[in-house]
Amino acid sequence: MASSPLVFKVRRLEPELVIPAKPTPREFKYLSDIDDQEGLRFQIPVIQFYRNEPAMRGIDPVKVIRKAIAEALVFYYPFAGRLREVHGRKLVVECTGEGIVFIEADADVMLDQFGDALQPPFPCLEELLYNVPGSGDVVGSPVVLVQVTRLMCGGFIFALRLNHTMSDAAGLVQFMSAVAEMARGAQAPSVLPVWERELLNARDPHPSGVTFLHREYDQVPETKGTLSIPLDDMAQRSFFFGPAEVAALRKHVPSHLQNCSTFEVLTACLWRCRTIAIQPDPDEDMRLISLVTTRFKFQQPLPIGYYGNTFALTLAVSTAAKLCENPLGYALELVKKAKAEVTEEYMRSTANLMVMKGRPHFGVVRTYVVSDLTRAGFRDVDFGWGKAVYGGAAKGGIGTMPELLSFYIPYRNHKGKNGIVVPVCLPRPAMERLVKEIERMMKEPPADLFGNTTKAFIKSSM
Repeated sequence: MASSPLVFKVRRLEPELVIPAKPTPREFKYLSDIDDQEGLRFQIPVIQFYRNEPAMRGIDPVKVIRKAIAEALVFYYPFAGRLREVHGRKLVVECTGEGIVFIEADADVMLDQFGDALQPPFPCLEELLYNVPGSGDVVGSPVVLVQVTRLMCGGFIFALRLNHTMSDAAGLVQFMSAVAEMARGAQAPSVLPVWERELLNARDPHPSGVTFLHREYDQVPETKGTLSIPLDDMAQRSFFFGPAEVAALRKHVPSHLQNCSTFEVLTACLWRCRTIAIQPDPDEDMRLISLVTTRFKFQQPLPIGYYGNTFALTLAVSTAAKLCENPLGYALELVKKAKAEVTEEYMRSTANLMVMKGRPHFGVVRTYVVSDLTRAGFRDVDFGWGKAVYGGAAKGGIGTMPELLSFYIPYRNHKGKNGIVVPVCLPRPAMERLVKEIERMMKEPPADLFGNTTKAFIKSSM
């Protein structure tokens, strides 16, 4: 029998605004032309779980973190401001010093009650990261919300929501690490923040400046065969890929592609298996968008401390039939080719496109998006209670599209094996098929997988 989901009560105090500990500049700071594209105008939730630390007995994590946030905001004062939209849909931070939203809370639960598999989906997430009414708009609202929830065992949960236009995962971890350093007694962050968003602004916002096709921003029309997501019957599940699981997937990789990365193998596998699971029309184009960091791809690297968005979106496309009927190597080659396109020139072209086309949203029809957080460093954030037991994405998805996005999160399972956990959200019947397809890839030799998958896909699409 399946165990009942964990349910507990969370008692929250009234939300408050934490302002910088010292006066900060009153000014306007423009976001970059990568930051303010439509596809980043949403809130990203992260969550950190911390164990009781005997050496910190009698010290309240809420008070420590609240004070540290105020001190860190002296350096990261744009986070205490509010976004405004000006001409051309350009976003600019009005540095008002109004502060971020902070919530103090207590939960009648112990960390161990969450079980060995501490991974998304988390029980009572909406209680651990409370959506304060009126606080979630992109323009005019606080850009950061933090909730610190004490647990009965002496541990605590740090949950945060960030307006994605302000930072990517690396930039957010930089801010969180600054808060953690201040919590441990530092007078200033070891890495000072650098704004300089003009470094990723458009330089030639005309057709001649868009030097790539950027099909990732094509607005694909929905057709009769397009998957319709029944949001009232969604299933969330996380898949763990440790050394054994990755090795099993690599058995399906042809010899000429053996130098591929773990990210590329997982992405090809999930894109293919997910397509089989959702059963689209065989002739439909299925789209895969990968978020690829460009921080070190510039001839003159971005300065240390830069905390804006620095990733590019890359697109791989295949008909559903080809994706499902071919071996894994087919999808893998498409993933590798898309990633290889990302250069400094690619980013310049993207910024130019944003200004030319009015900062469009990337295409979402028949699209699956993956984002690699394995090197972001969420788990390393230490407020004085040690590293996080779990740190990273609180859930998958983007806003009202939970099925769209999966994060790759570094994870140590209950057996002590390090690996990657990937949250996925799909309609319940599709999730059941996805589980079977992934298990099949793990257990069956490549030849059997090819034959069985092809027949299953053709039958389901007739």
